Amino acid sequence: MAEVKNTEEKKNSNDREKLKKRYIQKNQNIYRIVSKIKLWPARSGVLHSVKTIERKGGLTTITTYCGETFTVWDSKNSRSARWLRNRWYREPCPKCGIPDWKLSKYSTTVFSHMKNGKI
Repeated sequence: MAEVKNTEEKKNSNDREKLKKRYIQKNQNIYRIVSKIKLWPARSGVLHSVKTIERKGGLTTITTYCGETFTVWDSKNSRSARWLRNRWYREPCPKCGIPDWKLSKYSTTVFSHMKNGKI
């Protein structure tokens, strides 16, 4: 019986770790958001996993694991910034192979106005 309780406690602690919220400041430019999350919503609604991200002045070049390259303006109010903050996407990219843990972590991420590290 003691073994069963221990495994149940382990399962509950794993569930708590999975549901732990991650806080990111809301009004940041695209470069900072994508650097932290490592996901990119394309215009078609497909969510890609980011391999590299480079800043070139006011432009940001994003390369995904499926080989696509996006060059976007580094903006706070762009379509992609809104989609990332609101966690909108139609489907994950099958070529990028985004793991389930990354999608669940992204879905529990909270974007809020933070001041001095406090919400």
